[in-house]
Amino acid sequence: MRNYFPVGDDFDGMSCANVRVALSARLDGEPAEVPGVDDHLLGCPACVRWSEGVEAVTASVRARYDVTPDLTARVLAAAAEEDRLAAARRSVAQAGRRRMLRWAVGVAAVVQLLLAIPALLTAAGVTTVDAVHTSREMASFDIAVAVGFLLAAVRPERARAFVPVAVVLSICLGMTSLMDISTGLTGWVDEAGHMVALLQAILLWSLGRVDETSTPATRPVTT
Repeated sequence: MRNYFPVGDDFDGMSCANVRVALSARLDGEPAEVPGVDDHLLGCPACVRWSEGVEAVTASVRARYDVTPDLTARVLAAAAEEDRLAAARRSVAQAGRRRMLRWAVGVAAVVQLLLAIPALLTAAGVTTVDAVHTSREMASFDIAVAVGFLLAAVRPERARAFVPVAVVLSICLGMTSLMDISTGLTGWVDEAGHMVALLQAILLWSLGRVDETSTPATRPVTT
């Protein structure tokens, strides 16, 4: 027969304190096992009640923290929404720059037309026949370039095709202006109008870059 001595608080050589330490380690999942624990529980109601109480508390705590909501889908959805909003903000800003550049290219082209058409029709200030012919040829060229720039303003996806023309034109006009000024054939004031060509080249290059970075999904509809 098994005997339980409450005064000594032990059974079969195992004290209740040692048994409870062993039971606590068992609940924590520790691999070490103390011999005689289960035999002690067969004859020690106090340790049985203690074990049941500890197991109940442990199960309650674990259940409380095991029920953790899965936030993966919510976090991924929030990240995707943030990316969408950022892309929308970039698209709006890009559309604003694109619209401003289109207007600038169009205004520069209209200014060039207003300057070239009178020279084509009247050749004002030109006296010799050769000079009149040369002036009208240059006016015709300026009108053709201005029309091309207007087309780029209306259809900005074609702006990049006009960039080489604008760059070469601005370089040639700049070189000839410096040559004529250095030889005294003309002055700085007379050649200031050629700055329009340089401005057009910069505007066309900028418009081409903005249109190039526009994706089909975010590119605004051309009107």
